[in-house]
Amino acid sequence: MNTFLSVFVTVISLGTIFGCLSLLIWCTRDKMGMEDGAPTGHTFDGISELNNPLPKWWSYLFVFMVVFSLFYLALYPGLGNFKGLLGWTSSNQYVYSKEEFNEAAEEAREQGLLVQYDREMVKADEVFGAKFRELAYEPGSENYLPIPVIAKNEDATQVGQRLFLQNCAQCHGSDARGGRGFPNLTDDAWLWGGEPEQIKHTLMHGRQGAMPGWEDALGDDGVQEVVSYVLSLSGRKVDPIEAKKGKARFAVCAACHGADGTGNTVLGAPNLTDDIWLYGGSRAAVEDSVRHGRNGVMPAWKDILGEDKIQLLSAYVYSLNNK
Repeated sequence: MNTFLSVFVTVISLGTIFGCLSLLIWCTRDKMGMEDGAPTGHTFDGISELNNPLPKWWSYLFVFMVVFSLFYLALYPGLGNFKGLLGWTSSNQYVYSKEEFNEAAEEAREQGLLVQYDREMVKADEVFGAKFRELAYEPGSENYLPIPVIAKNEDATQVGQRLFLQNCAQCHGSDARGGRGFPNLTDDAWLWGGEPEQIKHTLMHGRQGAMPGWEDALGDDGVQEVVSYVLSLSGRKVDPIEAKKGKARFAVCAACHGADGTGNTVLGAPNLTDDIWLYGGSRAAVEDSVRHGRNGVMPAWKDILGEDKIQLLSAYVYSLNNK
């Protein structure tokens, strides 16, 4: 924050604390000139106010809390831009990538700073890392168990499910059935292949699917004809003449989707004959895909989760349609 706001926050914070302390001191002094317990002359509804001092325990507790708050503000950040004597912070601020996060964490360790998030991550790895390794590795070996074997272990798939809910459900849904632009992981339609190692590769390194827009190359009529042919591949009723013309133009699509339109898992090109549509199967949605193209990106999780967790996560994803 800027200097003005920092000073403003500091003045308000300390002013409130010392203001409350001053009010307490003022209230402990007898300004009535009466003995303790004597009536003050104020009555209401038959109840008379007596000249009684504040309870000692309450006053001492209040003073203790004032002292505690001053020590707290000295040790931890809270007074404007003052970072506290302990150098504590909740997390590394102003990092925008995993690389920057790792660099900031290493720098904090070298300087002896107390970064709460880093410490919790280290503790979590100490507590749960052994369990991940126990479920992912062959007993007494440094080799991973095959993903189909892990998928048969109920404990391992439950751990994989929790990893999925924490990291993947935002896009693919808590039930893994996906949504518009995000693949359904419970069916048997895999853009990049559904074999165990293909699933793991997808999770480890991410995927980027890019389909160019064909409006400039095909023109409006050409787009309509190609859309009719594509829809006919999955048994949809279309104008047969338009579909026939579209088949001739489909050559520009066959390089990725194959001459028969069944797709290519090497390129992440979807099968156009199964009536499963990632971006919607209406004529308008397919036309939009052909006309303007599509760009889908799945991030790589290797540096975020680590290979042990990804091995378990891969097993869970594999288990979704391999019962």
